[in-house]
Amino acid sequence: RRPRAALAVGTAAALGTAERYAVHSAIALLTLTTERSRSLHAAEQRIGAAVLRMLLAGEPDHARAVAGDLYGGLLDAPFRIIVAAGGETNGDALGTLAEVAESAAAHSGEVVLAVPEGNRLVILACDGGAAVAACCDHAAAREAARKADDDELVVGLSAPAGPIAASAAYKQAEQALSVARRRGRVLVEHEHMAAGSVLPLLADDAVRAFADGLLRALREHDATGRGDLVASLRAWLSRHGQWDAAAADLGVHRHTLRYR
Repeated sequence: RRPRAALAVGTAAALGTAERYAVHSAIALLTLTTERSRSLHAAEQRIGAAVLRMLLAGEPDHARAVAGDLYGGLLDAPFRIIVAAGGETNGDALGTLAEVAESAAAHSGEVVLAVPEGNRLVILACDGGAAVAACCDHAAAREAARKADDDELVVGLSAPAGPIAASAAYKQAEQALSVARRRGRVLVEHEHMAAGSVLPLLADDAVRAFADGLLRALREHDATGRGDLVASLRAWLSRHGQWDAAAADLGVHRHTLRYR
């Protein structure tokens, strides 16, 4: 990270005893304030890591209880999860991305949750907010300026999700990250992975991510208890599109299967 504080002193003449004393006092106060700020930042990062673990474990209520007012309404509103990986040549890429997200959030009055994980960074930010937009713009700028063998930063962005679906959003971001790495891209959004041809998606993770994006609407429908669209599609495909055979497997009339 960049330095958090700086002190500049300029005078027209040499400092006298009183002036030197004032400068030394200012340095001491600045050092004390900076150290306290670092300690507070470290504590916030530990809380953030704990909150993220609870969200990914499917415990949003516990996450809210631990976070208190630290993250405002971030844990209640739709959010995006960003998973970024840094290359071996430049360790500052992840720190810069975190600063981009935090700076954009601060200027727009948003709150972000940024958690370093070794050579990776996880960011949870409001869907449609300035932090997500700033991260995408930063990735686009790096994309335009990068060299062919540049692997300093790779980013995966999830679809919008609520707190109860944080684990699924994290998986989406990881899958998008995997596709970005294989395609030689800086950023891939999970929502864009289901569009276009299947041919570029040669790796298992990429194919799984493509399928997850394509079937997300069916799974969301089934989660409401209004039908079994995924099971119906699976049966129909397993019978190579034969309506009667698939309907018999499901124990329903073929017209019911057609309706689904």
